[in-house]
Amino acid sequence: MLVLTVPEKVSIPTYTLAPNSHGGKVMIDVREVGGHCGEFRLDPAFLQPHRKDFYFFVLVKSGANRHWIDFVPYTVKPDTFYFTVPQQVQLKEHSEPTEGIIASFTDEFLQLEDNRILKQLPIIQNPAAAHEIRLSPADVAFVEDTMRKMLVEFNADGTWRNQMLTSWLRVLVIYLSRLYSEQYNETCVTLNYCLLKSFQALIGEHYASQHDVAAYAEKLNLTPGHFTEVIKQQSGKTAITHIHERLIVEAKRRLLHTELSVKQIADELGFEDAAYFNRFFKRLADTTPIAFRMQIREMYS
Repeated sequence: MLVLTVPEKVSIPTYTLAPNSHGGKVMIDVREVGGHCGEFRLDPAFLQPHRKDFYFFVLVKSGANRHWIDFVPYTVKPDTFYFTVPQQVQLKEHSEPTEGIIASFTDEFLQLEDNRILKQLPIIQNPAAAHEIRLSPADVAFVEDTMRKMLVEFNADGTWRNQMLTSWLRVLVIYLSRLYSEQYNETCVTLNYCLLKSFQALIGEHYASQHDVAAYAEKLNLTPGHFTEVIKQQSGKTAITHIHERLIVEAKRRLLHTELSVKQIADELGFEDAAYFNRFFKRLADTTPIAFRMQIREMYS
C-alpha cells in the first residue's frame, strides 16, 4: 500500500509521499492494490480526517468504500476513476476489499519546466471541483493499460526509467483531461483564466496570513484595479469573495473535523479575535460557527 509520512502535528494532519530508499524526494509514486498483490489494508490514519499534499489518482477495479472529500460523501464504484488535488480534507468511513491502481504525484513534478503545461490541464485545475470520472469499457482499457505501463517503469531500474515514467504520466493526465472536459463542459484556457487559477493557488498558500486583495495583486505584479477587474470577468465573483470563500471552507473543515475551539480556529485563520471571526462566519454562512458544527456533525453521523 501507499506509504506516507506525517509532518509535525497540526489540527488536520497533512500527508506527504515518503522519501525513496536513498532518502531522496519522490515526485511520482505508483502502486497496485488488491488483486494478485493480496488484500488491501488501509492505513488506519486514512480513517481520520487528513489532507494530502500531492495529487492522488485512482483507477478502481472493484470495491465499494464510502468516503468524504470536504463536505461531500462519495461511494466508490468499480471501473471509475477518482482523483483529488492537494490540501482537500479527506475521510474514509470504512475500508472494504479494494482492487485498483494508484498514481500519486507532487506539485513539484508539475513545476518542472517540461511539465508546466500539464498544470493548466482541466483535471489538474479542476474548476468543477469534481472527484470522479466515468469510464467507458474502452476508457477503462486505455487507462488501465497506461497505468500498468507506469507501474512497470516505477518498479524497474532500467535506463531512462524516470523519463519513461514521466511520459506515461503525461499521457494519462492528458487523456483524463479530455474525459474531464467532456463530462464537466470545461472551456478553453485563456491567459486571464490562468491568472484566476494563479490567484486561487496563492489563496491556498496564504489564506491564513493574507486577507486583502492588494496583497495578492502585488504578488502577481498587477495593480489592484486591473487585478479585480480580470478576476470578476473570469469568475463572476470579486477577488475578495474568493478570499472569503476559502476562509469559510477552511473554517468549516476545522469545525467538522477537529475539536478546536472557535477561538483556536480564528487564530489559525489569521483573525484578530474570535468575535470578529464569529461575525465574519455568520455573515457568509448565515449561521454561527457553533451552530454549523452541530448541524454538519448531525448530518455526517
